[in-house]
Amino acid sequence: MRRLSFYATLPHDCNYRPEQLAVSAVADPRAQMSTELYGELIERGFRRSGDHVYAPHCPNCRSCIPTRVVASRFAPNRSQRRNLKQNADIDVFRMPARADDEYYALYERYLKGRHPGGGMDDPTPESFETFLVSDWCETLFVEFREKGRLLGLAVTDLLPQGLSATYTFYDPEIGPARGLGTYAILWQIEEAQRRHLPHLYLGYFIPECDKMNYKNRFRPVEGLVDGAWREL
Repeated sequence: MRRLSFYATLPHDCNYRPEQLAVSAVADPRAQMSTELYGELIERGFRRSGDHVYAPHCPNCRSCIPTRVVASRFAPNRSQRRNLKQNADIDVFRMPARADDEYYALYERYLKGRHPGGGMDDPTPESFETFLVSDWCETLFVEFREKGRLLGLAVTDLLPQGLSATYTFYDPEIGPARGLGTYAILWQIEEAQRRHLPHLYLGYFIPECDKMNYKNRFRPVEGLVDGAWREL
């Protein structure tokens, strides 16, 4: 960690607060990254995108709060128990992270159906792989299937101190009715419990952004505020 260098990106449009310009701190892409080193960085608020590790570093904004569910103390509430019951017919498979035509077709449908015009709705197989697959991180592609049909996929990093929910995508016609986004998080919390890992890292919570409010529903949830993890 002491020998790792970081660089700041040029200001760019913020995806969550349109009135703001965003800046990211990026770990030196030439450094020899590992799952263990990434585990240390995620404790300090960093995230992974492909092989690159970054964190918000905006000079005039501190809205992005790194979050993690305390899986060791989590118990689903009534709504979450209904979600688990509703999706009890889904078969779940842990698969190695890899590029795959079936995965990409679902990813493309998801982006075009759920995020039209958001800048990500014109993907390519190459962008799929560079966004979700890493050469150095131990990652699972968690399949959610109904009678063999792929309904959703959760990209889950395996870290020494927990799991990291890197990205989830699902069938845009079926997923919302089933609450597949919620189900994917609940499954990953349960997987952390099965592996006796204390945390599921959920990325950034932005109080002003309605799209991020779901992260506050998986309690107890902690945020990294002023350098310390504390319950939100």
